[in-house]
Amino acid sequence: MKISSSCIFTDIPTELPEELCQTLLTKPNVRIERIVSKGHCSAEHDWYDQNQDEWVLLLQGRARLAFTNADSIELNPGDYLLIPAHCKHRVDWTSPDTETVWLAIHLFAAEA
Repeated sequence: MKISSSCIFTDIPTELPEELCQTLLTKPNVRIERIVSKGHCSAEHDWYDQNQDEWVLLLQGRARLAFTNADSIELNPGDYLLIPAHCKHRVDWTSPDTETVWLAIHLFAAEA
């Protein structure tokens, strides 16, 4: 068995014309993603309405998430939150001056 490691901050492109979303791990009930933003945000009327809970940790940079039924939340390095399934949200702002690196963990309900 070969076990290897990697660093979440490596291989970040110097140019990010679009937000970078990479799946790091997929299992039956979980998907872990690295997301890299630099001034990226959701379209003004584009809301995420996901079927699963999403736990988000901001590792680097700054961001603001907006919600349809809650106040906006500013995120700084080390901040995390759980976004429940079907909680409509969008990325309202990310720092244009530095890469914002997110760790997103999608939690899928176990099948009966």
